[in-house]
Amino acid sequence: MSSRIIIVTGGTVGDWVSGYIQPGDLLVGADRGALFLVRNGYRPALALGDFDSVTAEELDEIRQGSEALIDCDPVMKDWTDTEMAFNWALDRRPAGIVLLGALGSRFDHSLANVHLLRKGLQHGIPSLIADRHNELRLLGPGQVTALHKGKFANVSLLPLSAEVTGITLQGFLYPLTEATLSIGQSLGISNVIVEESGHVSIRDGMLLVIQSKDE
Repeated sequence: MSSRIIIVTGGTVGDWVSGYIQPGDLLVGADRGALFLVRNGYRPALALGDFDSVTAEELDEIRQGSEALIDCDPVMKDWTDTEMAFNWALDRRPAGIVLLGALGSRFDHSLANVHLLRKGLQHGIPSLIADRHNELRLLGPGQVTALHKGKFANVSLLPLSAEVTGITLQGFLYPLTEATLSIGQSLGISNVIVEESGHVSIRDGMLLVIQSKDE
């Protein structure tokens, strides 16, 4: 398939979600994320999860408001609801995957969801995690990305591999040329885009690129 898949999961969501949904996107609701979609006028193509965070009445609301529903045992499953949705999306080879509601008060779930970006990278599918304050992408070997200043002018770079080499930044307050970052270093924290867009490229490794804003 060529359309994007938007996954709304059970973390922190709000009216900002609608800004990421475009005509032609395929919508998937993971657990309570499905309830959010249904209650905000969307009809997800799929709702899936163990639905342990919704009541029986809310689950019925999700069932009636979705094209399809996959309900699994909360004890016997091997993956989180979000990973199940992400795997389902990967199997369909979309143009891209956007995860909304993947960040929230549970840091363990948030960090696990960030690691899903690695799966997207390995499958060659551009993947994005976004919330009201942040947008997260993962760059792999030889990749380059253009970041538009917009509402997220701050950019932080964190290695998701032991080392990332050949990091080059253009259009930033603190430019880099063929730099190396090792995991655990904070050198890449809080840079600023000073032109209309900033460009990030790497030679080898996996680099987490986080755009953010203060509020």
